[in-house]
Order: sequence, then structure tokens, then C-alpha cells
Amino acid sequence: MEHFNPILGSETTGLKFITCGEIMLRLTPPNYEKIRMASGFEASYGGSEANIALALANLGVDSTFFSVVPNNSLGKSAVRWLRSNDVHCTPMILTEPNETPSNRLGTYYLETGYGIRPSKVIYDRKHSAITEYDFSQVDLDALLEGFDWLHLSGITPALAPNCRSLILEMLKVAKKKGLTVSFDGNFRSTLWSWEEARDFCTECLPYVDVLLGIEPYHLWKDENDHSKGDWKDGVPLQPSYEQQDEIFQHFIARYPNLKCIARHVRYAHSGSENSLKAFMWYDGHTFESKLFTFNILDRVGGGDAFASGLIYAMLHDYKAMDMINFAVASSAIKHTIHGDANITDDVSSIRNLMNMNYDIKR
Repeated sequence: MEHFNPILGSETTGLKFITCGEIMLRLTPPNYEKIRMASGFEASYGGSEANIALALANLGVDSTFFSVVPNNSLGKSAVRWLRSNDVHCTPMILTEPNETPSNRLGTYYLETGYGIRPSKVIYDRKHSAITEYDFSQVDLDALLEGFDWLHLSGITPALAPNCRSLILEMLKVAKKKGLTVSFDGNFRSTLWSWEEARDFCTECLPYVDVLLGIEPYHLWKDENDHSKGDWKDGVPLQPSYEQQDEIFQHFIARYPNLKCIARHVRYAHSGSENSLKAFMWYDGHTFESKLFTFNILDRVGGGDAFASGLIYAMLHDYKAMDMINFAVASSAIKHTIHGDANITDDVSSIRNLMNMNYDIKR
């Protein structure tokens, strides 16, 4: 049955989602081994935006992923992985060696934590194909035609100047075409500085409808009014309801275009056990989710599962508290799945977890 969605401003049947970012080869030592001890690695593929497309496609959302990968066995294998999970890859660009200075797929190594030992990530993504492609030759208006929702993150613009220009231009084109735009700050200190991330986020905010992942940032770059309150030096990692509500109110006052702001909050009891909850501003109110406590099989992609869960709930016009609890439940389930993405096609399992009494006070 079709019905009007207040976020999208349209009917919720047959909506099309697109995202853009880098997909990487992930290499992980088996059995929680340290990298320096490993004699072999398990190979898989991942990346923030790809993870979200994969999760949504598995939940039945029409999802497309746009990226640049080398036209070799690694690039084709990454595309095959996406397609095997029902992600559309028609706009994917496969580069030949003579087309860009680089013809390589970005790679990262994951050392999975256990107990008191935290996880560790080593990136090898410099000069990957997406970071050296000339996106000025891409018709973004044509690329985004027919889509209803665009999702972007703060990881891709951190990779290279060409990626920064691409993301900002995509935001502008999407807004002009009337797409709903979600943006996840997703700060990565190994890719750029806190100040660089904040400054770029400031440029993006006027074009965003749904804002995620704000916790690492100064709120925005503004020398005139960015000097009052306890939140001036960044958003607390584990805020109280009152602190988070105050921060949301500052965002909304400055950027009334925002229809929703959400963030998840992590409590790390050990490398093997965490708790998650989330805050969300929506329809004039701040909501706080249940607290979910769980054991960890694979932590990577937990934030992306939260984002995909929230987007799914919004696309299906859930009530506000169900939106935020579904998002946190999605993230909790992802922690029990190997690999980067929340590969589950059972919406009822997420809803069942969402409705259980997981509000454990620690």
C-alpha cells in the first residue's frame, strides 16, 4: 500500500537509492591472529558506502553503488560481490591502465581485537583508482536521474581533492533534482585532520536532509559564534540526553534544512563486548533509543549498519522510536556477522531484537 513519507515528500513504493564511495579489498588474519603473526589472510570486500548499499539491497531496497575500480580481476571480483547481493553496479567505472595514473584497488588490513586487545586497521589505499579519476567527465545530472535518495559520507572526500570536488558537486546536483540526501560524517583521522573534516562538513550541511555521525566534529566552522557552551570543542562521545538535545538544537537553529539528525553511542566494555544506544532529532523532538549489549564477532561496519537501518526505517515510514531502535538493532546484529556489511535479508529478526528488552544499565 502506498503512503506519503514526510522525509521523502513522496510515495514510499518503488523508491530508488544510490550511494557513492570506494570499495576496498579487506585482508584479515584468521582466528583473531595479529597481523605480524599471520601466515595467511581471509579476503573480502567493504567500504562504508558499499556496506550501506549491500545492507539495504539485502533488505529489499532498490540500491545502486557508484565507484571507480580497476578493470582487472580484483576490481571485477568486488563488483561481482556487490551484484551477488542485488546491488546495481551499472554506473560503475572500470579503469584501464592508460586511463589514470593508477589502476589499483584500495586495500585495508584488519587485525580483529579480542577481549582486552582492541582491533587494528592498516590502510593501503593511497593512489587507488577512485582517487585519481577525472570526475569532470561524469554527467552527474544523468547519474542521479530517477533516484529518490542519495547517501554520501565524509570518508570519500578525505581520500583526494578530486573526491572532495565530486562529493560536493553530487550534493548540489542531488538537491537541485529534489533527492533526499543523507550524509554520514564518518571521521577518519588517518585520512585527514579534524579541522579539515569539520571545514568540509560545513560546506556540505546546507545540502543535507539526514545527518549522521556527527560525534567527532566541531559543529561547524564559524569564528563568530562557535565559542559558547561545553560543546564548543566537539561533540561528547558519550553525552547525556540533555547534552545531545542541546547540540541537536544548535544544528537545527543554524541549518533548518535538516529533517533528521542521528548518532549512535558506543560503550566498549572490552574488545569482545560492547553496548550501543542512539539519539535522534526528528519532527521537533529528541529521541533516545534502548541500550543494546552484545558480544562481538566482527565490529567493522557497525556504524554503516546503523545508518542503513535508519535509512530503511525512514524509507518505510516507521514511527520515530521504531526508527532509532531499528537502527541500533541493525548495528547490534551486524556485530555478529563476519565482513564489513550487514548481510541479512530478514527484517523480522531486526524487528524482534528491536522489541526485546535490551535496555541493560551498566
